[in-house]
Amino acid sequence: MAASELDELAEEEERRKKRAPWGVIALVLLTGLALIRNGSGEFDVGPPQPASAAAADSRVPGDTPTVQPLPYALPDRVRIPTIRVDAPVMPVGLDVDGWVAAPPPEDPNLAGWFTGGVTPGEKGTAVVVGHVDNKQGPAVFYNLGALKKGTRVEVARKDGKTAVFEIYGIEVFDKKNFPGDRVYASKGAPELRVITCGGGFSKQHGYDGNVVAFARLVEVR
Repeated sequence: MAASELDELAEEEERRKKRAPWGVIALVLLTGLALIRNGSGEFDVGPPQPASAAAADSRVPGDTPTVQPLPYALPDRVRIPTIRVDAPVMPVGLDVDGWVAAPPPEDPNLAGWFTGGVTPGEKGTAVVVGHVDNKQGPAVFYNLGALKKGTRVEVARKDGKTAVFEIYGIEVFDKKNFPGDRVYASKGAPELRVITCGGGFSKQHGYDGNVVAFARLVEVR
């Protein structure tokens, strides 16, 4: 093996060591995604919520394509054509309080990839987060709860490849009883979670839940 290849492997291993363990990430995201809805008159109805029929099925369908995991590469854009999402993706880590730092709320069309996990397309569970709304109205993932099983989510990566994921479930979970292991644990294959706020809303506490879309890699373009 050439010296340059050894250097690349060493750099990748160092990146992996710096990533937070998923047990910690689950607790962080439980509170860290408490994004605030302004509730202006035009949007008082609130964002759509997942139907019970859209709950994730832990069984892997027999016709699910076998797609080889991709190497590490930063995500560039996330696209969900069904709900007209086409947004740049910025890296987000932890803020000074130890919570996930959501993208700046001033930009409604911006998603964040959590750097404590794998990149979309790698083996493991990647996490993309975004606001449901801001003071001006709906934001990037406002309609996330309206998605159905079979919907495609495309993540364009900086290596020129596009990882295409298919949603196999979408649910809303109460923040106080958030099933971190179920949401974030690795399934042994490339998966993606797209997360925003949802559930009930109050001016005092904001949203009381998180909408989570479960998706698995089905294609690489």
